[in-house]
Amino acid sequence: MSLTYTAGSLVAARGREWVVLPESAPDMLVLRPLGGSEDDIAAVFPSFEEVRPAEFAAPSPDDLGDQRAAGLLRTALRIGFRSGAGPFRSLASIAVEPRAYQLVPLLMALRQRTVRLLISDDVGIGKTVEAGLIAKELLAQGEATRLAVLCSPALAEQWQGELREKFGIDAELVLASTVSRLERNLELGQSLFDRHPFTIISTDFIKSTRHREDFVKHCPDLVIVDEAHSCVAADDPAQGGASSATNQLRYELLRKVSADADRHLLLLTATPHSGKESAFRNLLGLVRPELATLDLETPAGRAKLAEHFVARKRADVRDYLTKEDGLADDSLAERTAFPSDRWTKDEPYKLTPAYRALLDDAIAYAADRVHAAGEQGKREARIAWWSVIALLRSMVSSPAAAAQTLKTRSESATARTAHEADVLGAPVAADSAENDRLEGMDVAPGAAESEDAGARLLELAGRAEELMGPAGDAKLKALTKHLKDLIGKGYNPIVFCRYIPTADYLAQQLDGKLGKKTRIAAVTGTLSPQQRLERIEQLAAEEGGDPSVRRVLIATDCLSEGVNLQHHFDAVVHYDLAWNPTRHDQREGRVDRYGQKRDQVRVITMYGEDNGIDGKVLEVLFKKHRQIKKDLGISVSVPDETASGVTDAVVEWLLLHGRQGSQESLFEMDGHQESFDRIEREWTSAAEREKTSRSKYAQRAIHPEEVAREVAAVRAALGGAEEVREFTLEALRDLDALVRDPRDGSGDFTAQVGGTPAGLRDALAATLGNRLVEEDREIPFRTTPAIGRGEAALVRTDPAIGAVASYVLDSALDAKAQGPRPARRCGVVTTDAVSVRTTLLLVRYRFHLTLPSRSGERQVVAEDARLLAYEGLPQRARWLDDDAAAALLGARATANTHELAARKSITRALEGLPGLADHLTEYGTRLAAELDASHRRVRKANEEIVRGLKVLPQEPADVLGVYVYVPPAAPAASTVSGAEA
Repeated sequence: MSLTYTAGSLVAARGREWVVLPESAPDMLVLRPLGGSEDDIAAVFPSFEEVRPAEFAAPSPDDLGDQRAAGLLRTALRIGFRSGAGPFRSLASIAVEPRAYQLVPLLMALRQRTVRLLISDDVGIGKTVEAGLIAKELLAQGEATRLAVLCSPALAEQWQGELREKFGIDAELVLASTVSRLERNLELGQSLFDRHPFTIISTDFIKSTRHREDFVKHCPDLVIVDEAHSCVAADDPAQGGASSATNQLRYELLRKVSADADRHLLLLTATPHSGKESAFRNLLGLVRPELATLDLETPAGRAKLAEHFVARKRADVRDYLTKEDGLADDSLAERTAFPSDRWTKDEPYKLTPAYRALLDDAIAYAADRVHAAGEQGKREARIAWWSVIALLRSMVSSPAAAAQTLKTRSESATARTAHEADVLGAPVAADSAENDRLEGMDVAPGAAESEDAGARLLELAGRAEELMGPAGDAKLKALTKHLKDLIGKGYNPIVFCRYIPTADYLAQQLDGKLGKKTRIAAVTGTLSPQQRLERIEQLAAEEGGDPSVRRVLIATDCLSEGVNLQHHFDAVVHYDLAWNPTRHDQREGRVDRYGQKRDQVRVITMYGEDNGIDGKVLEVLFKKHRQIKKDLGISVSVPDETASGVTDAVVEWLLLHGRQGSQESLFEMDGHQESFDRIEREWTSAAEREKTSRSKYAQRAIHPEEVAREVAAVRAALGGAEEVREFTLEALRDLDALVRDPRDGSGDFTAQVGGTPAGLRDALAATLGNRLVEEDREIPFRTTPAIGRGEAALVRTDPAIGAVASYVLDSALDAKAQGPRPARRCGVVTTDAVSVRTTLLLVRYRFHLTLPSRSGERQVVAEDARLLAYEGLPQRARWLDDDAAAALLGARATANTHELAARKSITRALEGLPGLADHLTEYGTRLAAELDASHRRVRKANEEIVRGLKVLPQEPADVLGVYVYVPPAAPAASTVSGAEA
């Protein structure tokens, strides 16, 4: 039997209409239900089942809908599309509506045969979404088949959630804690990365030589590296010495991964340069080897880099696609709701007399210990040094942290050499800008140098414990005042601490002190990453719908990276001053990012005015950091050597001169002026290099006009998030659901579906759970894709939204369907929105696409829904442009429509459809040509990618709906309301 049906043609089988897919063979047809999804695809054997050509029936004049019928039917149809005909195959199947500027990296990627990009957009712009868009598109096009994301352990679960909720990519977590379980399920000789096509791998995991080699051998064809700056380091002495062992290990791994010229590689970092030229060059070398030695001082060199490098500040994208970007008008302008500014204030506090006495005695002990150790040898001196730093940092953090540290043995005390003491002690005491090992860093360090703390340390610990509470702890008292002020102004603050004992102490002390409607929770490294997220969600849920309830989160730096908190919090209090300003940037970046509803985020930095440490760190490091940010408009990471050099000098001076002697300016200290001058020069130089790199190498490969053209095409084909919400709200109401819309600005609403038709209830029960539907409970519909069990997300890909759209579409196409039918295929509306009789057509076009790729040609059938409108009679139709046709959806009835006149108008329009066939065919041909041009335009930089590309329209097009709009006329005797006509 020969194949009688071409791809894209309609057939009837099993009591419904189907679209023939390209995978069909003469003896087996692969079919997708008309308007159905990929999940509904079926194979039919013509030898055993009846299959016949099908024609899409015209609408019936006896089935008139109201003024909203066309819009509801159009949206129901578009929600069903899972693969558009345009160049972006995946945008119809993701649960996030990307910002226009987030399409730029995707456009850059589609112009490369093998995608190699360094995405360095500013913190909070959305690099995860940009990488997810590229990954989903490459997978949808068949350009990639497997995916691995390399990230720190703290970010792994967030990456998993983002990929699953927004992009429908279900990735397996490969962590030190999960690898044993995963490997138990492997077959003999099978690799973890062959078994699981999509993985998220922690950087801790690949420290193992065996796992590292297995990953390289079975590495997926698409790799995303988060925080890529931590995988390289400066290797020239002038810029920070040799790479750390960990960074070097990762760098060697990525060099092997990137060596495969056919592997797609996305590197993500907000700090690609940080003033370290060699580190930047090493990063570029991973993207393309030739970029490492490119002359970036020449226009040609910068143009070559621009093909692979995108780096934008918030100011670059806050207002995008405007006339200032070179566009003709602001019709596509998009404003992104970043907070406009951070309100920052440094708030000093003074120690109580008893705390000052304790600190003075601790400093005296520390000075004696360092002096004595210096006479014993280099190993003992380094152990003592790190023990002293641990003691002083804990002492100025809180009495709880001080007591814990004084009774705990120093980690460095186990060292056998001076170098080992530095390796063990430095991470505990420092706040490195590049330290991604945040797990365990909030544990209070030890100060004792033996298993049993000496009597002097125990005496100090006892005194520290007696100072707990606002009477002895002026810092706690000051915090309470600041929190009450923030809460009174409607803010929900996060308080960041250095140590776990401090966070627990604050949560205990603040309980009940901030008002009856304030909820407090603490999140520290004692919780797993998943438990941290759950604790935050629990705190957010405690408001119980009461907008006057405030939230206060006490957290350590286990939350300073990765976890996005902008939806629940809008202020930051730095209770403990970090010893590197970059850590403060990371903390503030958790709330000051896209999605923050407040225009201004508040930041309070607390510091001890008289503790001998905080004032100096603030003076030298933080004020310089802020000045650079003010001058350049960007945050430049403080070189670790700079930060540690300053803090070492502060501690040395404190031990020599005591707390009072440290009140003079740090730059006036004898013996330190020259080193501080050098530090300032290095930091300023790093900042200038960062500024130069951003201005010289900023993304210029994609012009805003190109983005605007593609954004307009995507919006025309798929619609937007607001359209999905309004459709769901209207459809559920029309289907007799009990809808409650609080109109609180969130966009969320609830619905009870017990009164809806049985077919819809069954479909919703399959996605949301039987009990929820059977017991007629309230179903929350939320604007965020991150939803809980029994909730629906107001995005086109949510199964519950798909169920509503499918029911609306099916009931519209079946005039005999029982129960309410929100959408109809015909309508006549009397409206002053038109001055002459105007007819609107909802037309479904099908296209057969041949898409070339690295793995060969792919045959695809795609659908598109279009609105066409003409004025006058069909025989002398004056066709309107697309914008005018779409505007008719907003037309509202301004008068009743005569029942006989309505039937006559719609009958005349339906009888005229055959005469419009040539125009519909011509429009389809023109649309196919536009789609072909769009595919070529998006991939224009690579001729190989577009060679063999074809877009063919499948005739005839399906006329789903016909709606006649007539201008008001003199009222007639017998009418039906505009809402029924």
